[in-house]
Amino acid sequence: MRITLIHALKHSIVPIEASFARLWPQARLMNLLDDSLSADLAQDGKLTPRMTERFLTMGRYAVSTGANGILFTCSAFGTCIEAVARAHAPMPVLKPNEAMIEEAVAKGKKIGLLSTFAPTLVSMPPEFPSSIQLVPKLAEGALAALDRGDRAEHDRIVVEASKDLRDCDLIALAQYSMAPAAERVAEVTGRPVLTTPDSAVKKLKAMLGVTT
Repeated sequence: MRITLIHALKHSIVPIEASFARLWPQARLMNLLDDSLSADLAQDGKLTPRMTERFLTMGRYAVSTGANGILFTCSAFGTCIEAVARAHAPMPVLKPNEAMIEEAVAKGKKIGLLSTFAPTLVSMPPEFPSSIQLVPKLAEGALAALDRGDRAEHDRIVVEASKDLRDCDLIALAQYSMAPAAERVAEVTGRPVLTTPDSAVKKLKAMLGVTT
């Protein structure tokens, strides 16, 4: 199976490849990166038709290479990704968080949503059912630390921010780049922690009928 991974942040590549290596090593991966997407979204302040067309272009390219499925790892572009999914149905086209959201909803009613990218806390909460009590939390400064190449400081900020979510049933880490901090978040909060890459790989495998 050939899976195309489409990224808006270079930091997402290592965590998702690590999840595939553990959970589905047989998959053939192809990475597409456009690291201007997040900056352009921040500048525009909202998702635009032009942004949707950029995503459709990336989707068409992925399909042209023979992809069996597409996984977007950029969390603040929901409607753009939905447009790609409609264009290429029934091929699996996953938003980065949808698998984790399904897993979280099945496991808890009060969910801490920890993010390092502020627009995610605008775009992602509506994807949860209204029956869920969502507690959003921004790990402010973590992404800037990662952009400087300081993974240790990023993880420290994420872990510190997670302490405010100790009274939740579980904690969901919104960015793929946060996955390496999951174990420490679980340790300091005593809560189960879900990561977007692990949930996404498991769902893609199921959608494509892979049982290994």
